[in-house]
Amino acid sequence: MISTWRRRMAARRARKLEVRSGDEAYDEVELTVPSEFKCPISLDLMKDPVTLCSGITYDRESIETWIEAGNRTCPITNRALRSLEPVPNHMIRRMIQDWCVENRSHGIERIPTPRIPVSSMEVAEMLAKISEASKAKDQSFCRKQVVKIKALTKESERNKRCFKSNGTGSVLAAAFEDFSETSSPDEENDAILKEILSALTLLLPLGVEAKSCLGSPSSLRCMVGFLTSGDLSSRWNSALALREIISSDKRKIEALAEIEGASKSLFKLVKEPICPAATKSSLIVIYHMVTSSHPAKDTIISRFVQMGLVSVLVETLVDADRSTSEKALGVLDGICDNEEGKEAVRDNSLAVPVLVKKLLRVSDLATEFSVSVLWKLMAIGEGSKDGGGVLAEALLVGAFQKLLLLLQVGCGETTKEKATQAVKLLNLHRERLECIDSLDFKDLKRPF
Repeated sequence: MISTWRRRMAARRARKLEVRSGDEAYDEVELTVPSEFKCPISLDLMKDPVTLCSGITYDRESIETWIEAGNRTCPITNRALRSLEPVPNHMIRRMIQDWCVENRSHGIERIPTPRIPVSSMEVAEMLAKISEASKAKDQSFCRKQVVKIKALTKESERNKRCFKSNGTGSVLAAAFEDFSETSSPDEENDAILKEILSALTLLLPLGVEAKSCLGSPSSLRCMVGFLTSGDLSSRWNSALALREIISSDKRKIEALAEIEGASKSLFKLVKEPICPAATKSSLIVIYHMVTSSHPAKDTIISRFVQMGLVSVLVETLVDADRSTSEKALGVLDGICDNEEGKEAVRDNSLAVPVLVKKLLRVSDLATEFSVSVLWKLMAIGEGSKDGGGVLAEALLVGAFQKLLLLLQVGCGETTKEKATQAVKLLNLHRERLECIDSLDFKDLKRPF
């Protein structure tokens, strides 16, 4: 009886050992990858094998990273590469896929067939076709090519880099200028212009040549037209393009300001936001317009003030994120360089409380702009007939204590000078009622 039981237990132990040995063999099979299927750089299973002119096969991601780092030799042979365009190795890829299928019972998944990225030669062919079509005013054919470029650009980051490095932005911007000069625009012409503008926003930042074409009078008028009466997508794309142009070439500001409806369209994007990116782009364009040094600056500021931009900016600042706050405060600072602009900010009952609230709360840049605006407002408040209404209001919301704290914590030289002058002006009116929200200093730490 006992011997029978012992034999049964021994048999069970033997079976367990067999199962364990089988599991170990399974693990060995699972971990063994044929060396010819491994990338020589990453030593991982290749997902998109490509072959260089040296005859060595690598995984596309690994070898492209190697080439983008500035290397012009084969990593294995160390020979100079005559061509930097890798060729897809379909045979190795199919062999890897077959091996994955054979070993799927071990948990290995079949690698998908990769899409072949666009080559420089293909990009050059497409751009040549677009140039010819734009000169011939062939709207339909040009639109098909632009749609194809958009699809390929969105397909992968590698395609996007290829299009950018081969001058796609310049060609598309030139085509945009050609179609914008059409004497009798129609729906088909508007459609191709919107398509080109949409493709250009995928290739930001643009080069000098592309910005020059987009900055032409006909191109600017076209984009302002889209801002005024276009759909949401074209308004967004136009705002992004205008930001790109104005930020790099201040000479275009006067040309933009002279186009009928430009200021109103930009103001509308801030007052009635369609998306954060469009709002920020509009604020950047407005900032450059109100801080430029050209003769029409005061006229531009007066135009924005009469539209009600000051009230919109102050309301935006109440609950804006950091980036939007910085841009809105920058615009307010520019507006306060004009007498009419200063009066408009002073007359807004929320302006001073919001400006003081932004001190030391958002970012260093927001603090600099807030101090600058307060200093400009206080300078006129000191000599105004109401006995310094701005100074009294600033004291009531705790500006004196915040500015003192700013001077203790530290700031830039220009900001320090303005804050010091503002504190001196406020000190003359300190006999008036003061109050401060202690929550303003919550979690504030000195940097030393």
